[in-house]
Amino acid sequence: MTCHNCHTPMTPTGPDFSRALSGGPQVFDEPAFTVRGANITPDQETGIGKWSDADVKRALRKGIGSNGVTLAPIMPTGFYEILTDRDVDAIIAYIRSVKSVKNEVQGPVYKAALERQVFPGAEKPMAEGDMADPVKRGFYLATAAHCMECHTPAVNGRHDFAKSIGKGGTEFKGPWGVSVARNISSHKEKGIGAWSDDEVKRAITQGVARDGSKLKPPMGFPYYARLTPEDLSAVVAWLRTVPPVE
Repeated sequence: MTCHNCHTPMTPTGPDFSRALSGGPQVFDEPAFTVRGANITPDQETGIGKWSDADVKRALRKGIGSNGVTLAPIMPTGFYEILTDRDVDAIIAYIRSVKSVKNEVQGPVYKAALERQVFPGAEKPMAEGDMADPVKRGFYLATAAHCMECHTPAVNGRHDFAKSIGKGGTEFKGPWGVSVARNISSHKEKGIGAWSDDEVKRAITQGVARDGSKLKPPMGFPYYARLTPEDLSAVVAWLRTVPPVE
C-alpha cells in the first residue's frame, strides 16, 4: 500500500527505513489543508500507540482520526473501504510490529471544509469469493495500492475518474526532483496498451519503462516487487480493462 511514501523520512536514494513510518518529509500545502505524513509508529506520545484497533480501522476505511477529525484527502482512504476485514487486521498487525520512533510531526492545518472522494467500486469491502476472479482480484490490489490516486488527474480538486482514469500528468516533487505520473490507460500510443504483459510487470516491480528508462519515485516499485506472480498477473489483467484515454 506504499505507506512509506508519505509516512517514512525520505532520502535522495529512497526511504530511511531505520525510521520507518515515523513521519514523512514532504508537506502537502493545498488550498483546503496543509499536512505532513504523520508518525504512525507505535510510539505512545508522538505516534499512534494509544490508538485502538477500531481507531486505526476507522482512519483507514472512513478517513476519521482517533480525535474524530476528518483526515486530509491526501491520505487515500477513499480507496481503502474495499479492504477485507482480514487484510485490515493484517495491516494493523504490521503497523503494531514496526519499531517505535519518537518524532513529533507538525499537526494538520485545515483551511476549508474537506471533501472525501471514494474511488468507484471501492465503496465497501470486497467479498473474499470475488478474489478468485483475476480481474476483480487485480482491481482489489490496484485499489489497495491506490494506483489511480497518482495516475488520474484532478479537476477542481477532485479526481476525474469518470473521464480521465489512468491518464496521468500529475507532478510530484521530492528529493528525486520532479516526476510526472504516466498514462497507464489502455491507449495504444499515450498509455500502456501496446506494452506486453512482461513490460508492464517490469515497470511495476522494477521501475523500468518499456523504453528502458528508469521510473522515479513516488512510484512504489520497491514495494510492488514483493507481489506474488499470481497477484502481479491479476493487476495486469485489470489494467487491461482500463479504457483508453489520450
